[in-house]
Amino acid sequence: MLSERMQNAINKQINAELYSSYLYLSMASYFESIDLAGCAKWMYAQTQEEIVHAMKMYDYVNEAGGRVILDTIEKPQESWDSPLAVFEHAYKHEQLVTGLINDLMNLAIEEKDHATQIFLQWFVSEQVEEEASASGVVNRLKLAGEQGLFMVDKELGQRQLPIPMPQEK
Repeated sequence: MLSERMQNAINKQINAELYSSYLYLSMASYFESIDLAGCAKWMYAQTQEEIVHAMKMYDYVNEAGGRVILDTIEKPQESWDSPLAVFEHAYKHEQLVTGLINDLMNLAIEEKDHATQIFLQWFVSEQVEEEASASGVVNRLKLAGEQGLFMVDKELGQRQLPIPMPQEK
């Protein structure tokens, strides 16, 4: 059974994961508005991943005898100065999420909640991939510059989605 403190912390993380999904959807919308469909598809895939993360936590809280309490999701940023700025924001956001996951793990360790520690291990590992993925795009965009933006956009459009997009372009 989850302690009240652990349950509340995971509920906050569910909100953070849903906010992440909302943020990435806003980024996808920004890319759609400037005709970078590949970048939009990449961000849409991120949107779906964050929903999956939130639902894993949702299911865990319920399976562990807790109660999920949903809270208001903050409005995300809606415009950026450049495609590079969007991906830099995404990378910084993933670093923030890594810190939040580490805080959850630290709480589980403090509370000697072994089941939650095991559950959170997947998220700890996942954040390594999330940061590397966003950082990699930032690096490619910096190397490509404005001249190579469309090549990077085409490359990002090849990302496979966990579930189908509502409408392929």
